[in-house]
Formats: sequence, C-alpha cells, structure tokens
Amino acid sequence: MPSEAEAEAAREQQRQRQLRQAAQSDSRRALVLEAARSVFAEKGVEGASIREIAKRAAYTPGAIYSYFESKEAIYAALLAESLERLNQEVAAAKPPKPQPQAVLAAKAQAWFGFYARNPRDLDLGFYLVQGLAPRGLTSELNQQLNSRLHDALHPCEQALQAMGLSPEAALRENTALFAHGVGLLLLQHTGRIRMFGQSPDALFQAYVDQLVARLSPGDGASAGEPGQADLFGG
Repeated sequence: MPSEAEAEAAREQQRQRQLRQAAQSDSRRALVLEAARSVFAEKGVEGASIREIAKRAAYTPGAIYSYFESKEAIYAALLAESLERLNQEVAAAKPPKPQPQAVLAAKAQAWFGFYARNPRDLDLGFYLVQGLAPRGLTSELNQQLNSRLHDALHPCEQALQAMGLSPEAALRENTALFAHGVGLLLLQHTGRIRMFGQSPDALFQAYVDQLVARLSPGDGASAGEPGQADLFGG
C-alpha cells in the first residue's frame, strides 16, 4: 500500500498532467481558430472548407473535428471571441466626465475604433449584422451572438435615454448612429473613402458631435421635446 504522501504525490502528478494536456489543447484550438480567421477573411464562410483550415493550421481534417464539429462552429467561436473583445473595449471606455453626452461619445468611439482597427472582426460581424447566419448555427446560438453585439451598443442607448429620450427614440437614434458608423467603416475598409478625400474618423466624430448638439437642451427646449431630440419623430 502506498503511503499517504506517495498517494498525494501521485494525485499531484495527475493534476499537473491534466493541466499540461488542457494547455496543449487550448493552444491547438487557438491555432485552428487563427487559421480559420485567415481562411474566412479570404474566402468567406461559404467558400471556406475544413480541409483548407486544416491545411493552414498544419493539421489533418480529422484533427480539426476533434475540436469543432463544423466550419460553422469554428465561425461561431471566432465571432463570439470577437464580440467579447468588443464588449471589453466598450466597457473600458471611460469619459473624463460622467455626463451622458460624454458617455455617449466615449462608448460610440469605442466600438467604432474597435472595428476601424480590426477589419477582420468587422468582416466576421457582418455575417451577424446582415442576418446572413451561416448554415449550421442554431437559432439559440445566433440569438446569443446577436445579444452580445447589442450589449456592446447598449451603453450608447442608455446614454441617449439619460439625455432625455424615450426608450423608443433612443433605440432609433442608436440604430442610426450604428448605421452611420458601419457605413463609414465599410468605406474605409474597401478603400472607397479615398474617392471622397475624407477621413472616416473625422466624419464619425462630426456625426457624434452633431448628435450630441442636437439632443442637448438649448434655446429653451429640452432634449425630450418632439422635433428636437428625435430626428425620426416627425
């Protein structure tokens, strides 16, 4: 019979072995995801294949299937990771002053800056934004991914409500803000912005500044009054 000390040493060796195996598995999984990211960027989800992803990762297709059941599952994992980083960046954006106008500007610049610096993440996200979910994603998973995108945009919506807008008006303004920003990002990442000789960063900043000015109380009107706060209210 082994002594208690010997048994404890054996258990510790087993724990260390399991930790090493888990770390190795995580490293291999990360390598698969990085290979898939480059394949999706070049070929899109529809044009990508497990075989090509395996080739980029220097694995066999069978080895890929030990981590992911399909290329759609790989896409979902990549998008989920991207959305988590997006949310972290938005959460970390702290304005120097706590006023809702400053919060709106800081949070909007956070998500815009994230996608401006990470065009591949914008490519991934647009399968979600456009509603073109790849075949193989369950409705539950698609809803979870959409929810995480909304989480990143929600602080702007909250700031708009704090400026006096109703929930409905805040949602409309936030939707318009997101649409404007995404349009500029697409122009930037496709190079089409050059034909206008404009800076997407400056144009987005100008939109945010104009939004804040339009919604802020002035000339004796409150931000919640019809025709002042809500551009779409008629």
